[in-house]
Amino acid sequence: MNNQHFQENVVVITGASSGIGRELAFALADQGAWLALAARDAEKLEEVAAECRRRDGKALVVPTDVAEQSQCENLIERTVGMYGRIDTLINNAGISMWARFDRLEDLAVIERVMQVNFFGSVYCTHHALPYLKESRGRIVGVSSLAGKTGLPTRTGYAASKHAMAGFFDTLRIELDDNGVSVTMIYPGFVSTGVGQRALGADGKPLGKSPQQNGNVMTAEACARLILKAVGRRRRELVMTLGGRVGQWLKLIAPDVVDRAAQKAVEKDLESRRR
Repeated sequence: MNNQHFQENVVVITGASSGIGRELAFALADQGAWLALAARDAEKLEEVAAECRRRDGKALVVPTDVAEQSQCENLIERTVGMYGRIDTLINNAGISMWARFDRLEDLAVIERVMQVNFFGSVYCTHHALPYLKESRGRIVGVSSLAGKTGLPTRTGYAASKHAMAGFFDTLRIELDDNGVSVTMIYPGFVSTGVGQRALGADGKPLGKSPQQNGNVMTAEACARLILKAVGRRRRELVMTLGGRVGQWLKLIAPDVVDRAAQKAVEKDLESRRR
């Protein structure tokens, strides 16, 4: 990566043990960033940290469940204790679901998704904000196209990502005079393994991704696009052409967008039956 916005930049990444977070850590380490890596799986975090150090980055491992506010506070305190400041916070940790709302056996599924995706971002941002104001830093929310429009079988997931958008878009306005940028990221389908960990109607991980669509971006490519946008302090990044066209189409023909979303889900379900 040619730009070097993040050399010796103290970056906190949640969900850093795999997928997009893992690739963000590697790309940032290549720029010489000073990283604080957070996720629940301590063993995987240590593996990511070792690779980051090999790439000339610094890496602090802080096992964290972002659904717990006290653990988010600990993450920020450990980071400041290690590096003395925070320059960038990347709220990347997330969990998905894959079930129609009328077939949910337990609403705890939606509560868990909201707790991780929305409140996890709120908790980390709240505790990091004083330090980000001092450094005139960057806040990043990794959302999804489901944060822009509804998607069948992802009611709780879409709700959590819409909530993130509302929170961070409002926070951006509040921080306008503080020099802190807020960048929202809206990827399409990315090969991350999150589908296997998505919660089903019974609240248990599916174990196999329902997503069969071949048009899937790699986590590495996604990370490169994210860092380019964040480095430039862009307001938001909608990654796919279909996503960008869909936002315009939603203004003039929302029913068309709804039908397209339904068709995409039905196509995936049909692929799984074959």
